[in-house]
Amino acid sequence: RRRRRAEPAPGGAVSAGIASRYRSDNGAEARLAEKVKTGGQGSWGSLPMPPQPDLQEKDVRTLVRWVLTGQ
Repeated sequence: RRRRRAEPAPGGAVSAGIASRYRSDNGAEARLAEKVKTGGQGSWGSLPMPPQPDLQEKDVRTLVRWVLTGQ
């Protein structure tokens, strides 16, 4: 019996791809933090990223900084 390879999870880019795209962009942290708060669609495919307006600003920044590390 053959094992199937795991398919990538739907719903957007992995943090390594995000980090790579924004590596040399000095304004990326602020823009991505705003996207987390307001949501978005189209940057990484057709699935929307729902807004997270209830997250505290410090938590949004922590999340975005982590994603930008590419880990």
